[in-house]
Amino acid sequence: MTPIRKQYLTAAQSALDLLRGPAVAAAWEAASALEGFTVGGLAAHLASQITSGAAALEADFGGKDVIGVLDHYERARASWLEADVGNDYNTAIKDRGNAEAGAGPGEVAAAAEAALKTLHERLPGLGDGALGGVGRWAYATSLDDFLVTRIMELVVHADDLAVSVGVATPEFDADAFDTAAWVLTRLAARRHGQAALVRALARAERAPDSITAL
Repeated sequence: MTPIRKQYLTAAQSALDLLRGPAVAAAWEAASALEGFTVGGLAAHLASQITSGAAALEADFGGKDVIGVLDHYERARASWLEADVGNDYNTAIKDRGNAEAGAGPGEVAAAAEAALKTLHERLPGLGDGALGGVGRWAYATSLDDFLVTRIMELVVHADDLAVSVGVATPEFDADAFDTAAWVLTRLAARRHGQAALVRALARAERAPDSITAL
């Protein structure tokens, strides 16, 4: 099994442990730290980073162009990136998460757990040429590139959810965290420039106010 697939499985388990925590269930209907998401909606969105991994194993990507992971984040391809929080794409993501939260915390976590079980069973047997993606995307990626995008989402939204319910943010496996940090660093450099990123990380006296990647 490739290193990225192993990282994804460990990251998904860390997120699932958070999803199953009593603090999440207790605050399910409350507003989250992300505008427009309830805690339950945000939890469902986090869970979807696991269920979408399992769904990709069943998807038919025939006829779609296969692009690289960083191409996915080009603004024309990832409509949520650098977009206004209230745009149609971002609103649809929130609406979907909030709707899926209607199943309740137990069902949302159970669906993610079942998906993770499937992933543990099937990922080791898939070849390097396996494809991934989400059905609504007009393109596909390699499966490993798709899982890179899911790792980043798991790391970022686990922090969002933990902050929302007042618990510690999960400590992810170092390799999985490195993968998420690589994506975020590349996006931050694209958005703000390499110099801004270097200064923020190495030179506090001339660091910019923000180097947010998203």
